[in-house]
Amino acid sequence: MTGMTGSDPFFSDYIVFIDESGDHSLTSIDAQFPIFVLVFAIVEKAAYSGTIIPAIKALKFRFWGHDAAVLHAHEIRKPRGDFAFLQIPERREPFMVALNEIMAATPVSLIAIVIRKDRLSQRYRTPFNPYHIALSLGLERVSSFLLDHGQEGRLTHLIAEARGDREDAELELEFRRIMDGKGMLGCNVDGSPLELRIVSKKVNSEGLQLADLFAHPIGRHALNPAQPNRAFDILAPRLLTDGDHGYDGWGLKVFP
Repeated sequence: MTGMTGSDPFFSDYIVFIDESGDHSLTSIDAQFPIFVLVFAIVEKAAYSGTIIPAIKALKFRFWGHDAAVLHAHEIRKPRGDFAFLQIPERREPFMVALNEIMAATPVSLIAIVIRKDRLSQRYRTPFNPYHIALSLGLERVSSFLLDHGQEGRLTHLIAEARGDREDAELELEFRRIMDGKGMLGCNVDGSPLELRIVSKKVNSEGLQLADLFAHPIGRHALNPAQPNRAFDILAPRLLTDGDHGYDGWGLKVFP
């Protein structure tokens, strides 16, 4: 479905949620997860408000009795806090089934940029910030998607989770450089105006929570494609493809 009834033609029909897995540090690289993953989840606003938000709220009401809990991949994998009940197998299994059903049914287009920090630090004497590299590559693909879907000239908002005052200021600056054509990789983002909004986890954004859930299994697949990965199998059909060449190098980009 394209377009929203009563929507302002100044704004895009889409919204983009950005979240990550791993950290962007190059000074301390985890040998078990030597990557940084940045996911761009592109959703049509009509689907987001009409089906995605209600589905996630229903999940929260079912398992918590309220919608104040914030879905977080790390706390699901290693249960604590609001997710401590997942330590009980009889409760974990129905939760994971319900969560996988939502992920499978969510109408979303995905772009995932995976930075191999181990290779980056070995290949370049003074490597760029992995987050900034991923942002540049991701924005180029987001811009292409929006143009392909009739959004030229319409403002699209990108929603990213706050990480800290210094990191957020650096991200804002790099975003503006990329939009001005002065980014480190010289990527093309012409044609569709983008605006970055950095928000606290406390806003309880369903879109950001989904992006967070998407990032880790995609990263695990990039590290070891042969390893069974049910969550990635669910997400793979939603990765953007480049013509007849599949998602490798486009919807899923590994660098370097």
